[in-house]
Amino acid sequence: MKNKGITHILLHLVIIAACLIIVFPFIWIVIISFKHAVDIYSGTLDFKPTFDNFYALLFSAQGRFLNNLKNSIIVAAISTFLAVAVSTLAAHALTRFRWPRFFPALLLSAVLLLNMIPRITLVGPWYLMFRSIGLYNTLAGLIILHLLINMPMSIWLMLKFVSDVPKELEESAFLDGCTHQQVFFNVVVPLVKPGLAASAVLAFIFSWNEFPIALNLTGTATATVPVAVSLLAQQYQLLYGEMAASAVLATIPGVILMFFGQKFVVKGLTLGALK
Repeated sequence: MKNKGITHILLHLVIIAACLIIVFPFIWIVIISFKHAVDIYSGTLDFKPTFDNFYALLFSAQGRFLNNLKNSIIVAAISTFLAVAVSTLAAHALTRFRWPRFFPALLLSAVLLLNMIPRITLVGPWYLMFRSIGLYNTLAGLIILHLLINMPMSIWLMLKFVSDVPKELEESAFLDGCTHQQVFFNVVVPLVKPGLAASAVLAFIFSWNEFPIALNLTGTATATVPVAVSLLAQQYQLLYGEMAASAVLATIPGVILMFFGQKFVVKGLTLGALK
């Protein structure tokens, strides 16, 4: 019994140590974001907090971070909405309509293969294609690509949620005179709301944090937050304070979404683990 108590205490100590290791870099960044440049370079822990880094980032004449935030919000919100909508429709079609036996497996395998391809290897072809059709350096082009990279995860996630909806409920709705559209929106969608929330949270965070595609396919006016953070590391100067401030601001949407949608994300990621 005593050994069991010691093991329990050691396990908690290991968990606490692991959490501190994970959280410490972010805490350090937060501290740096409130330091003057002199305090950052000297490494002192005794300093007077300042909001100069945030002010310079958001309101200086050279700062474009507010525009970068707007770009990220537009791209992430629209691509997330489209990814969730299309993946839910696709999951419903694959599980409810009659298809040749090989078709669903072939489609899902192709979707999974697309997700396995390193995105950086596709940036070159995407760049050439978007330059030729006029979508280079546009938010519309970035939305299309973010939709493309979020679709595999969303389809596979929604497939399980939609397949768990009892078919008898839909059949009853058809007997009551409902159309396919009414059955989908009034029966299926309300029952898969946890899946919609999980898929939306993950898609938004993935889109918000996406870097290599945005770096290569956007310009100054259409750059997103990750690109803006990287541009603070200039050739002859590293703006540590502003980089830290931008990193803090960039994490806020993800933290808020995970705070409210954590239970849905956990359910979505562990779905089927106990079956």
